[in-house]
Amino acid sequence: MDQHLSSVVDKMLERTAKALEKHLFTARVIRSREELFAALGELLPPGASCTVGGSMTLFEAGVIDYLKKGGFNYLDRYAEGADVGKIYREAFGCDVYLTSSNAVTETGELYNMDGRGNRVAAMIYGPEKVVVIAGYNKIVPDLDAARERNRKASAPANAARLDKTEIPCYHKGECQDCLSSGRFCNAEVVLHRPTMPGRITVLLVNEQLGY
Repeated sequence: MDQHLSSVVDKMLERTAKALEKHLFTARVIRSREELFAALGELLPPGASCTVGGSMTLFEAGVIDYLKKGGFNYLDRYAEGADVGKIYREAFGCDVYLTSSNAVTETGELYNMDGRGNRVAAMIYGPEKVVVIAGYNKIVPDLDAARERNRKASAPANAARLDKTEIPCYHKGECQDCLSSGRFCNAEVVLHRPTMPGRITVLLVNEQLGY
């Protein structure tokens, strides 16, 4: 990224981190992959039990590989033959749950739209700690913009990724608020604050990650 654009993005990340802190989240601005993995090293002690919510961000940032190789008790939902439903339930007893967010507002909220609800449920309650990793592309001014981002970016992109040809946003390129049996915009959750102060750490990365 051009250094001048990067400085603008950095200021946006700092603003957003301060807003999240006011809402009792722990927030950090991350400026490199090295810094990201250093932060994860602080947040995940050796041998910690952990798992993830479905997230392209975690793949693109190298977090999934980090968890596999890092000496953790990683419950791998992506492993061949994994009992995914069992891992969803076991997630609630993990030391650390890692995920991204569909949007992070500059006013200090986390916005998510979920299909099964396992991801947002674990963010709300269960795991001792939650780590949210979000690239600068997830940051929006407010909750109205967060919903619009989901309609025009997250939902149709995920429909394409999952080859959900039966739902309209796959074909239209934006949410149609459908009643399709394959719809995955089922649970809309706004976290205004963590359910316990300090439980959720948000790592805001100066990089475009996921959708």
